[in-house]
Amino acid sequence: MLSTYSGAGEAVGVGADPLFCTRAGRRLSRDAVAQRLSIHAQAAAQACASLLDKSIHPHVLRHSCAMSLLQAGGDTTVIALWLGHAGVRSTDAYVHADMTIKEKALALTAPVATRPGRYRPTDKVLAFLDRL
Repeated sequence: MLSTYSGAGEAVGVGADPLFCTRAGRRLSRDAVAQRLSIHAQAAAQACASLLDKSIHPHVLRHSCAMSLLQAGGDTTVIALWLGHAGVRSTDAYVHADMTIKEKALALTAPVATRPGRYRPTDKVLAFLDRL
């Protein structure tokens, strides 16, 4: 059972309580959540112009949360359960999408004398590849 506590030590959200609720304490509909997110995304775009051309909707937040959990070292099985996926294989897409995880894995396999970082080909190598 998940719960959070107020400063007085009493449970605020317990069990099946909705995460997003109306003034009356009932669960917000999907449309209502999407509408509120849209309002806040528009307000955020005023301060961050790069958000203007982004499509921000609740499912994007779900994916962003999953990627953040993965980057923080969360186990894919736990993330799959938390997202309500039927199986762990559904979460594999997040692992494949994250370049930082791949770079960390490759760094563990690099010889000790190798400098860390990405490979930057020389102009000669690029010229050779252009001629192919």
